Amino acid sequence: MDQASEFVVATRAALAQLSALAVQYSFSAVGAIVLLILGWMAAGLISRWAHRGLSRIHGIDATLSQFFSNIIRYAILVIVVVMVLGQFGVQTASVLAALGAIGLAVGLALQGTLQNIAAGIMLLVLRPFRVGESIETGSVTGTIVDVGLFATELRTADGVYRLAPNSTLWNVPITNYSRLKTRRNEISASIGTDRDIGRTQAKLMAIASGDRRVLKDPAPTVYVAEFDAGSAKLTLRYWTKSSDWWETGRDLTREVKLAFDKFPGDKFPGDKSPEQIPDPQVETRDVTGESGPPAPHGADEPVTQRT
Repeated sequence: MDQASEFVVATRAALAQLSALAVQYSFSAVGAIVLLILGWMAAGLISRWAHRGLSRIHGIDATLSQFFSNIIRYAILVIVVVMVLGQFGVQTASVLAALGAIGLAVGLALQGTLQNIAAGIMLLVLRPFRVGESIETGSVTGTIVDVGLFATELRTADGVYRLAPNSTLWNVPITNYSRLKTRRNEISASIGTDRDIGRTQAKLMAIASGDRRVLKDPAPTVYVAEFDAGSAKLTLRYWTKSSDWWETGRDLTREVKLAFDKFPGDKFPGDKSPEQIPDPQVETRDVTGESGPPAPHGADEPVTQRT
């Protein structure tokens, strides 16, 4: 009888303790749920505010603003979770220490990925290239399709899709063929010693000046690049808009070739008499190392025509 009464008393005491704990932790659970809801809403709201504010700043890429707004959102959520754990008596200092250790381990395991993210952020901030621009690096050539945090998408000249990790683009020199508004190009033609150099220079100048895509400033020029006993090489140097560079180079090369094939002698149709031909603008200095930027891989370059 005594054992039965003791069991009843112990059971009642345990139930009383359980009810007290239930009441205590029910308030903590309700507070934690409310805190989670409010924290989730606040994280989304502040993240949207940050995204809108960063988008209004000139020079900040949309991908970069989205990245920073996501970082702010996740940082707020981490703080909310730590506060929720504190509601249940968990030592937040130990939780923060554990999160720091986990972050360090993840960082060491994902060194290459983090390097690509860091390179992607720098590419988005400094913007050495933008979507639609044509670039060339040591191993990558093509037109930019998209710049992401981990990798950059490109389309090559022959229509091939290429994905380049950002770290491979950040650590090497980048040649951007589309960034500047104008570009220079050159067309070389070798002529025999039987052809009058002055009249040939005048014809090359006429071909260049007759194309509306060739800029007047800087003006086109024709000069004798080199010569030997049997021939001389003339170079036509001109400037165009970057968007017209390829097409103009091909068309002018064709015009020069057709003119020399059709009229191999000194006389071109419509030429003025020798005394009426104005002196062409000629550069006789050495221009080694002053040629235009190299053409991207797979593109046609101006050719040297021997007549």
